[in-house]
Amino acid sequence: MSVSLKLKPLAAAVLLLGTSHCALAEEPSLTLSEINVVGRSEGQDYYSDEAGVARSETPLREVPQSVRVVPRQAIDDIGAVRLEEAYDYVSGVNRQNSFGGLWDNFSIRGFAGNPDTGANFLRNGFAGNRGYNAPRDMANVERLEVIKGPASALYGGSEPGGILNIVTKKPQFKSGHALEMYVGSYDTYRTTLDSTGPISDTLAYRLNLAYEDKGSFREQVDSQRYLVAPSFTWLLGAGTIVNYDLELLRQKAPMDRGVIAVNGKVGSIPRERFLGEPGDGDITIDNKTHHLTVEHELADAWKAKFGLAYRTTSLEGYSTEASPRTAGSIRWTSAGAPVIERERRYRDYSSNDLSFQGEILGKFSTGWLQHEVLTGVDSYRFELDQLMRRGRSTTTYGLDVLNPVYGQTPLALTATPTNTLETQHATGFFLQDQMSLAERWRLLLGLRHDRFRQEILNRNTGISTSQEHSVTTPRVGLTWLATPTLSAYVLASESFRANNGVDAASQSFAPERGESREAGLKYESPDKRYGGTLALFEIDKKNVLTNDPANAGYAIAAGEARSRGLEFDFSGQLTSKVRVLANYAHIDAEITKDSNAALVGARLINVPKNSGSVLAMYEDGLAGGRYGLGAGATYVGKRAGNSIDSFELPSYTTMRAMAYWKPSKTLRFSLDIDNLFDKTYYASSYDVYWVTPGAPRTVTLGMQAKF
Repeated sequence: MSVSLKLKPLAAAVLLLGTSHCALAEEPSLTLSEINVVGRSEGQDYYSDEAGVARSETPLREVPQSVRVVPRQAIDDIGAVRLEEAYDYVSGVNRQNSFGGLWDNFSIRGFAGNPDTGANFLRNGFAGNRGYNAPRDMANVERLEVIKGPASALYGGSEPGGILNIVTKKPQFKSGHALEMYVGSYDTYRTTLDSTGPISDTLAYRLNLAYEDKGSFREQVDSQRYLVAPSFTWLLGAGTIVNYDLELLRQKAPMDRGVIAVNGKVGSIPRERFLGEPGDGDITIDNKTHHLTVEHELADAWKAKFGLAYRTTSLEGYSTEASPRTAGSIRWTSAGAPVIERERRYRDYSSNDLSFQGEILGKFSTGWLQHEVLTGVDSYRFELDQLMRRGRSTTTYGLDVLNPVYGQTPLALTATPTNTLETQHATGFFLQDQMSLAERWRLLLGLRHDRFRQEILNRNTGISTSQEHSVTTPRVGLTWLATPTLSAYVLASESFRANNGVDAASQSFAPERGESREAGLKYESPDKRYGGTLALFEIDKKNVLTNDPANAGYAIAAGEARSRGLEFDFSGQLTSKVRVLANYAHIDAEITKDSNAALVGARLINVPKNSGSVLAMYEDGLAGGRYGLGAGATYVGKRAGNSIDSFELPSYTTMRAMAYWKPSKTLRFSLDIDNLFDKTYYASSYDVYWVTPGAPRTVTLGMQAKF
């Protein structure tokens, strides 16, 4: 571990700025929502009893479903600049294969998203995972929301484990500005700007910028990323608000598939060892997102919201990777030699995604029943263009994993395994009623109907295939408010997710279907400063794609999987000086049916049976300023390392330490140490030939200035 003290010109300028006197502008103005204005925060709670992902004004304590909110205060205390750092502190969310570090990917309650595009993400309620997306930058994130269990009754096709929603920072009618600089281990530099304020009495802006030049403990690997995220809020009239935000994100980094597990054992080669070719250069990912929403109060108890989102993504570049041709085995160029087979690839992927949402939320009574009704429609058109060329050799282009020599003549790209144009169209209608049956009883009824159509043109063959499905997903839940602080709930719901591709007979697959049952307890302190959820669940998924035993290289929708377990989440302000996050999950996720009988009972990949974490922060005054000290621990149990469960990743525990000193209202210094005791661990894998090692001890020094 090393911390570079060399400051690049931009970082030096920021440090000099921090020594000057800064004052936060104090202008009386309208505040639309109670959020942290700018910069890192201190003294705010970890606990929240509301989440936009629930599409409801009902307090989460009364909603019959487990929903976890990670507020900005927790994100700041963790020092998270990537989603994975924050989701380590949410029960049941586990890291999955990240496509060589090029995107975010997680499983929820044992079920992962699409292996080619990652987990189910929403961004401000709109789908955010279609296409190819660089890892989310946290600079413009206000909070994270996790809705556990099937979300199809609200959001359409999704995994039955749950869905993740990212809420971005919104403009404020109170001026505030913050400039932050960080320097860390392995020549890592990061600068961010957060600025907001009024343009006029009815128009406010927010601008978030981030630049990161990041080194790595991995040999030959570094990255750059740029974030530009302006947004505007316009008060159009009485009861009408228009919001627009633009997000431009670019990441440039090599594809780094990690290390190998020789004979199924990790630790065979150093965690720093890079198995690609530096001469391949970077993979460049560009994401552009436009969001426009209009919110209008129709009457005292009725609201309408309409929105449009347009997103484009692209991924382009060369890579060299360990050969993945044999599941569960590493391919060597010759017997007994430590020279691994590799292949070279070129990818040129792009997508565009246009979506619409419209919904009406209203409250009324029918006799003794009180209703909160949500109804709406959403629709999208998504186009994905994929081109991948490949070169392979069993005798040349190998790499000695014990003594690597880079700079080999690049392989010719002689094959084009992927050259497709895929188009998806989907429209869904939903209706939900949350009823107050009595003073202590709440009933939730929800129903959604989706129509989905997919067309795929294979340019290699000239063959076009299509599939079309119509799916209805219900959910029903009941909550008992046992006391003013304790509630109990039960929930039953269904889900679906379309299966891509066709079988050996060129027929489309039926969608994956999920059925979930859940029961839990929720506690909230009388002052609403802390609370927690304990949940028991069981999820069954059918029509999972598995290998066709009669047609090699094709799949059939004959698989089934099950996940069941227990989750516990607790968060909040225990005293005026101490706040805590804690969680634990026990998940038993396995294959229950497969065309290969030997796989029945196999664990689902990268899902530990036991995992948990805890984070605590202590704050107090000091010499007219303020300071904070904190620590955290994360435990992840052993996991299946590939889809056939032929090897496993060992369990691990990592520790972190945090501290800050705030000598004035406008200046703050921070220290974050991740993996405090330099534990060697492996965060996730795809198979024995692609294993992602965790980072060693990492130290980050920061300075945050408000003005």
